[in-house]
Amino acid sequence: MARVTITDVHAEAQRLGVRRAAGPLDARPVDRVDLVAIGRLDAAASGTLVILTDEVQPAPYRIDVALRQAAARGLAGLVFMVELTLPETATALAERAGVPVFAAPGVKPADLAKSIDRVLSGGASEAMMRGAHAIGQASAAAAGPDSTLGQILAVGGTALGTELELIDDPTVAWSAADAVCIGEVPIGRLVARAPDAATAVALPVIASLLSRVAQRQSRDRYASTQSRADLLVELVLAESPRVEGLAGQAARLGLPLQLSHVVAWLSPAHPADPAARAPRSVQPPLELFALNLVDAREEMWHVAFVQDDMMIASTEENGAGDHQRRVREVAAQIQAHAQSLAGHGWTYTLGLGTPQLGAAGLRQSAAEARLAAESAIAAGRLGGVELTDVTGLRRVLLALYASPLSRNLLDDILRPLDTLGAERKLTAVRTLLSYLAHNGSLAQAGRELMLHPNGVGYRLRRIRELLDIDLDDPEVRFAVELACRVRLLGSS
Repeated sequence: MARVTITDVHAEAQRLGVRRAAGPLDARPVDRVDLVAIGRLDAAASGTLVILTDEVQPAPYRIDVALRQAAARGLAGLVFMVELTLPETATALAERAGVPVFAAPGVKPADLAKSIDRVLSGGASEAMMRGAHAIGQASAAAAGPDSTLGQILAVGGTALGTELELIDDPTVAWSAADAVCIGEVPIGRLVARAPDAATAVALPVIASLLSRVAQRQSRDRYASTQSRADLLVELVLAESPRVEGLAGQAARLGLPLQLSHVVAWLSPAHPADPAARAPRSVQPPLELFALNLVDAREEMWHVAFVQDDMMIASTEENGAGDHQRRVREVAAQIQAHAQSLAGHGWTYTLGLGTPQLGAAGLRQSAAEARLAAESAIAAGRLGGVELTDVTGLRRVLLALYASPLSRNLLDDILRPLDTLGAERKLTAVRTLLSYLAHNGSLAQAGRELMLHPNGVGYRLRRIRELLDIDLDDPEVRFAVELACRVRLLGSS
């Protein structure tokens, strides 16, 4: 086994409670430790680190004599158990004679001798002591209200006598002993530059302390953003009459609804199993990635989850150039990261809304983005970026679809068709819309539906019976056609 040197002992100075007072720090070996009075140094063997048992500082001349004796006998060093103040002559003599001098005020000589002896003997006992000391020092550093990861790493490394480093590694398993996580999201691994038995004892606990501090920092950093994100989901999904009440809450949370908003909507899909739910393990690391990504940007950003989908909203002053393009750049990076987290077989399709003003505009942009993503998935264009078609009738329909109240009123017209089941209901809505769009022509509707006109007529008789409405009334026809278009827009 390698011999312990004065440098090794000094590396444990903080744990041992000693400080260097004078003399060199070199690789001279320390063979043993002994308790000796200053007047009995002539009995100490070569290579001994002598702990002087005197309870008061000796006179200067006694110190000079002790230094000369230590040099002559080849002692490894002297440890004074008092708050030592060396005169300049003694300091110069210690350096010239090559005698390391330490002070350990407030430490009991017997306890210090026992601790140094464990350093010299090594083994499990010494490793446990060093590891326990490092844990205690790191815990004290982490307990401070303003503690940082860097402080804990520095204090723990000093106590262990080696440099500790947090290496970025989001792929590390959260259950690994060296994993540092924010909640359930791994962010890296804790490693020691020179691992040994003591670091094996201390590193799992220090990694846990780092995880707690990192989680606290993340919470403090993003708490207001996450609170506003929860409100954002309510604003987008709420019935129209509730929006005014939520606007007051938004103002209290610092969400400026009066500004311009662009929403991106990220929807997962599994081509082999359209009914499959996306892995829930993707959401926490994806949220952390997105928050870190937008943290330094000038715009106000929010990310929120609506079941498996992710909503990304950007808010800034009205009239700012390229607002949608900048949202697309950020959202595309989040889309790529989501794909890498979900793994093989999953796709994430990104829909982009247009810049819109105010609370109603926020809801409109969210509806545009959501429908763009859902329409692309339904059409088989998975994993791409879809822009909203905001021209003509589709924009009017999107505005109606974005309003839960309007959507529910139109849904009420067609609600009796729900008794047919999902597939037959959709067929009935398409048949009814084709008939109305062709001004009641069974022949033209049949050509569009690739169905005999008699077949269209048969379906319509059944639809009329269920809806119990007068399709000869122009206002009824308009309302039913609008309801059909909104229903099909949502179902896509």
